[in-house]
Amino acid sequence: MKSLTHGFTLIELTIVLALIALLLTIAAPRYFHAVDHGKVAVQRQNLAVMRDAIDKYFGDFGRYPDELDDLVKKKYLRAIPIDPITEKADWNLIAPEDQTLGRVYDVVSATVAAAGATGAESAPVRVGAGTPDESQRAATAVQKAINAR
Repeated sequence: MKSLTHGFTLIELTIVLALIALLLTIAAPRYFHAVDHGKVAVQRQNLAVMRDAIDKYFGDFGRYPDELDDLVKKKYLRAIPIDPITEKADWNLIAPEDQTLGRVYDVVSATVAAAGATGAESAPVRVGAGTPDESQRAATAVQKAINAR
């Protein structure tokens, strides 16, 4: 009778594990970069939606909201979006120059402030206004905050 032995040798298993490790070293950094890039894209979209709601609120009432919750109460937003980078609704509020018009003229991410942005980098970037350089500076500040984690 023939004896049937099935299995892999130690060298075969070692080669397979080495190939898997090699593939993981290539794929893992790309995966995490894609996740971080996705978070930045979601953050930009959340900011654009909130800024649009603030502008519509101003158009309807002639003043800016006093809190972000006013946008939810008046049904301009269903809920205050979560910042995907900090995973909290911790947006920094920018007040208008004329304080009698309300307290929320613009919102920026808390990660921009945490990145230590100064000068033009910390200035709010309105959707549809400003230059592409301003948007790029804000995106760079957010990316620095992600990398600092």
